[in-house]
Amino acid sequence: MIVQDTVLRNEWIVACRSVDVQDRPIQVTIMGERVVLFRNEEGIHAFKDLCIHRGAALSLGCVREGKLVCPYHGWEYEASGACVKIPQLPADQAIPGKARAVLYGCAERYGFVWVNLANQSPEFFPLPEFEDHRFRNVIWGPQTVTAKPPRIVENFLDVGHLAVVHEGYLGVETHMEIGDYRVHRDENGVIRTDEIKIFQPDPDGTGQAKHVYYTYEILRPLTVKFTKRDAENGNLMSILLTVMPLDEARSVAYGVLSFNYETNLSDEEINSFQNLIFAQDKPIVENQKPEDLPLDLQVELSLKCDRASIAYRQYLTEMGVTHGTA
Repeated sequence: MIVQDTVLRNEWIVACRSVDVQDRPIQVTIMGERVVLFRNEEGIHAFKDLCIHRGAALSLGCVREGKLVCPYHGWEYEASGACVKIPQLPADQAIPGKARAVLYGCAERYGFVWVNLANQSPEFFPLPEFEDHRFRNVIWGPQTVTAKPPRIVENFLDVGHLAVVHEGYLGVETHMEIGDYRVHRDENGVIRTDEIKIFQPDPDGTGQAKHVYYTYEILRPLTVKFTKRDAENGNLMSILLTVMPLDEARSVAYGVLSFNYETNLSDEEINSFQNLIFAQDKPIVENQKPEDLPLDLQVELSLKCDRASIAYRQYLTEMGVTHGTA
């Protein structure tokens, strides 16, 4: 079933990792839409995964001389979506104007392929760590979750659960209190919290328990970020989370983990730890009720430490997001 949400269809939605699109086209499903991604010398492109002729999946075809070739009858589509070759058509007959693929906006950024289902090209959110040579960036995902994006995103913004769900990793039961903080919006529309003091048993892999400082940012309806700062040594670690609505009930999460210090861990080891943390969160978000995030702040009881998630709910209301909200 196609997910109907005009706001999200006009957003950049993560489709896959850049490394996932090589010589052959691939299929991804975004908001219930089957999308084909393919790469040629001009870059990466996204069409509706449907040949206008007889409904074949273009992702089962190939890329030949920069054109996407349908696997059924060999029709060839150039990057604009126009069909430029129909082998069955006599040479003296023009290709019908209707012979074209449905084109989607497509871009590569921050190690991922992004798709805009409205075929628009909105401005991207900033991720300065990805352009900064002082940071090491590790791509994480995909992780499929039987939950809708707002619940997954809000879980990421929830500072109060760190010492409960992730006890022994991101918090300890003897330090569960969260101090008050405020949420602000900058001139670019980014919503950002004050730094939040959190005690962690081993925040940087050195084995030393200490307080660190979290800052959360709401960048877009499906994309958020936190930065962890160690006040003793200036170490910074951030995680960008971005979520793709797969269909009405499922989502796929991706992320970028950035470090300005030596972790002494391989990318695989960093991803393994992130997978462990996500696996602890997964049964929580997959079993929350209601499945749709309540935007009416009176429906659920909130505390001062929930200011980030409250700001996220208010932002979704302001933006008019309907998928996964109530």
